[in-house]
Amino acid sequence: MPGIGQMIVTDTILSFMWVWTSVIIRIIVQDFVGLSSDHASEFYNCCLSVLNMFLFAYLVKITNGGAYNPIVVFTSAINGDFVTFLFNVGRIPFQVFGSIMGVRLILETFPVLWLEPELVFNLQQGALTEGLLTFIYVLIKLGLDRNIHDSFFRKTWINSISKQALHILGSDLTGGHMNPAAVMGWAYAHGVHKTKQHIIVYWLAPIEASLLAVWTFRLLVRCSKPEKQKYS
Repeated sequence: MPGIGQMIVTDTILSFMWVWTSVIIRIIVQDFVGLSSDHASEFYNCCLSVLNMFLFAYLVKITNGGAYNPIVVFTSAINGDFVTFLFNVGRIPFQVFGSIMGVRLILETFPVLWLEPELVFNLQQGALTEGLLTFIYVLIKLGLDRNIHDSFFRKTWINSISKQALHILGSDLTGGHMNPAAVMGWAYAHGVHKTKQHIIVYWLAPIEASLLAVWTFRLLVRCSKPEKQKYS
């Protein structure tokens, strides 16, 4: 396991970079490509987003487990022992810090750019939507981690496409971020990071969904073992 200092720096930098690359993709699609068709714009946005997730998957690999999403480290914390739990949970504030610093620099560089997650539903429906998206995302990730070990490309491709599909499903409802740190950066800039809406929809719901996904995955794996032994 990398040192706590090294991992804190890595997570902070990756979170900072994630909010920046997300904004750069939007700028490229909307301002430089200049597509008049909404479908064409969405297509190019999806392609660039998948390439971006490949880039960050590679950065995570070469940094020996660096992360920019609290859901990922929280899932690892649940699956580990008490020391691992404290180690991973302790990384989350620095991911949030990296995101906040990234957004602050973005707003200083592009003053006209002002993004925020838009919650279309009421509080309960928003929490259910963001929780369901996170639940599916964590289940897919756990399944890939368990079953695909020998192919970085295949694992990253499936993970990226599935996450992008979930993001599209939730983009017009809650934003479909499935990344509390990234949302926190913009919420802090707007001064709404302490509101009930932000805390419940973008923090509590994804965390509870992650817990449920881990327990569900353990149950599914436990139920599948006797069947495998029967036919072996």
